[in-house]
Amino acid sequence: MRDRGAMSVVVMTVALAFVAAVTFALVPVLSGLIDHQRARSAADAAALAGVTGGRPAAAALAAANGAELVGWSRDGHRVIVEVRVGGQRVTARATDEP
Repeated sequence: MRDRGAMSVVVMTVALAFVAAVTFALVPVLSGLIDHQRARSAADAAALAGVTGGRPAAAALAAANGAELVGWSRDGHRVIVEVRVGGQRVTARATDEP
């Protein structure tokens, strides 16, 4: 009768180890999703700033949003920017045409 409940301890230990492993496996995935969303927001803001203020304004707004401006181009009234946050690169476009 001394072994009563011993299996419950083993089952709980295995379950806790499983939950910990799944949690640690999801951390990089969730981090990448967060970086992608931050890059998307920074790219949109930088593209809009780039329409009126050019590359310096786009770079400043990207940096203010925690991103690095890695590409900028203007074609008439259209601006295309590319920003990087962590390992995520995102492109955005903006225009001041009516």
